Amino acid sequence: MTTEVILDGDETGEVTRLLREWRRGDAEAMDQLVPLIYDELRLLADRHLRRESEALTLQPTALVHEAYLRLVDLNLEWHGRVHFFGVAAGVMRRILVDVARARKRVKRGGGLRPLSLTGFDGDGAQTDPPCLTEVDEALAALEAQDPRKAKAVELRYFAGLSNAEIGEVLQVSVASVERDLRLARAWLSKQLRPPTSA
Repeated sequence: MTTEVILDGDETGEVTRLLREWRRGDAEAMDQLVPLIYDELRLLADRHLRRESEALTLQPTALVHEAYLRLVDLNLEWHGRVHFFGVAAGVMRRILVDVARARKRVKRGGGLRPLSLTGFDGDGAQTDPPCLTEVDEALAALEAQDPRKAKAVELRYFAGLSNAEIGEVLQVSVASVERDLRLARAWLSKQLRPPTSA
């Protein structure tokens, strides 16, 4: 059962207003913002960690706190709630990749369990799914070729945003998002497919 992160509950614009005030340097705005976003950040962290090996030993609360520290240091113009959670998802992914790489350095293989990416494979039949570091490398390669497609994948599969929310963040139509995701899945599937022996 997948937990969807609900990002459209800001009808009053309170989160968006507080994000903008925080960006302008209002420390009080951050104090008011944290209680409004904490539960959703925790759900996002939990979603990321469920995909990973228990060997990562990182708890959702620790991931949220580390992400918060990195988000505070970002110098971004927040475009609203959906944009914030999209950026937060990317920050959490980078934290997990850093942890995975550190574990791999300590011990070859690092005890990582492969990350399941059914849906990236057209028929869903991956015999040896890639680990998080391989997915990150493939996404980095895609980003070098087509940043928008890479961002769409990150927002969909790491942040759990709907196609409409992704369109809002990327400022494109839902049809463009669907096309980007379809092409990105095909490209990533090819990149993540194990090499065939000659």
